[in-house]
Amino acid sequence: MSAPETPMPSAGRGKGPLKPMIAKLRGSDTGYAAILAGAMIATNLVALITTVAFGRLLHVEGYGQLAAILSTFIILSVPGAALQVATAREGALGHLGQGREFATTLRRWTITLIFVTIAVTVVSILVRAPIASVIGVKQEWAAAFVPPAACIWILLSIQRGALQATRAYPAVGWSMIGEQIARLVLGVGLALTGLDVTGAYLGTPLAMVATSFILGLVLSRRLGGHSEKHSAHGLRRLTRNAWAAIIGLALIAVLQNVDVIVAQHRLHGTDAGAYAAAAVAAKVVVWVAIGIGFYLLPEAARRHAEGQDARPVLRKALVMTAAVAAPCLTVYLVAPELLLKLAFGGKYSQGSEALFELGIAMAFLSVCYLAVQLLLALREVKFLWFLALVAAAEPAALLLLPNGGTVNGYATTVLYVQVVAATGALIAAYRASAAPRTAKAKP
Repeated sequence: MSAPETPMPSAGRGKGPLKPMIAKLRGSDTGYAAILAGAMIATNLVALITTVAFGRLLHVEGYGQLAAILSTFIILSVPGAALQVATAREGALGHLGQGREFATTLRRWTITLIFVTIAVTVVSILVRAPIASVIGVKQEWAAAFVPPAACIWILLSIQRGALQATRAYPAVGWSMIGEQIARLVLGVGLALTGLDVTGAYLGTPLAMVATSFILGLVLSRRLGGHSEKHSAHGLRRLTRNAWAAIIGLALIAVLQNVDVIVAQHRLHGTDAGAYAAAAVAAKVVVWVAIGIGFYLLPEAARRHAEGQDARPVLRKALVMTAAVAAPCLTVYLVAPELLLKLAFGGKYSQGSEALFELGIAMAFLSVCYLAVQLLLALREVKFLWFLALVAAAEPAALLLLPNGGTVNGYATTVLYVQVVAATGALIAAYRASAAPRTAKAKP
């Protein structure tokens, strides 16, 4: 927005009062975080429309099966998220090269991942029935494309990590929004052609393919294109270095999604679909925290490498997440049934009794996620044993509920687990970054 032509008493010399503030935010930690938080909020708005569309296009049991398929994909997508963390961290520190050298590395990784995706697709199609049985759904062809989608996600995640490393945060944000819009258009379109649950799911991998292609062009222009004169850094080495991130984010993914999968196997009738709808609605806060985490990790890694205290970055991330969580929890408390009816339809209203508890649980999971991002940036691994115990406890506790459990019983159990996880992860994060350390060169 340009400055007003006529001077205002508070502006001085004809400048708008917001202009200096906006200029100050540009290029600052808060500005970067705000960009990604805003992008994630916009992405969530499109995701909400997508959720409403799927909830109304599919019957309750069908939506429950779609939620179980997507939850399985999220768990399998952890290596991609971990490699995004590793790419952002190593790229920010200059360990993957600069300019054309970085571009050459990304090109080599892209070719490798395309061949891996093709091979995984062939195998998944051949064993689609067992995959569907494990997930607990009837849609074998949708289940067949869950592992290939995880491979596509790895490539897309690496590309976003490269953009984070070069501080191209607006491009990361726009890619998230664009991917979600493509998922809406393609998923709804395919579902309407008669593919039902399978079509609704296939919109997800197809949207990722389109987004990855566009990001490939963006990175090529930003880095200057690949050059045969430069050697590529090994993807295998990056994967080995990302083992802590793979384990840590896998445990977060289990904490976030395993309840929906267990519900698909254990809850009776339409209860699984109603619970899935409430769980999806409650995860708005987590999605925002993920967007903020895209900023937190590379910035915390830079501060740590320079011997600075990384805790201020975590504090800003927590404050911004709380700002989103507060209004969401208010709606979950005041009008849970109305929210689910408007979003999914009256047939999902049974999930309203669990929505507020699930919302609080996801707020605590957001704290856990951000703390884990900081710990990964600092290359801390001791916290993993604790997180593993908590992640194992969640499905065990859900399976022990009498008579398969109820919607309310699932929500209460998930809340207790997330409180423990968040508390432990936050304590570990603050202890790990309590004092600045002398900058060290990479061993």
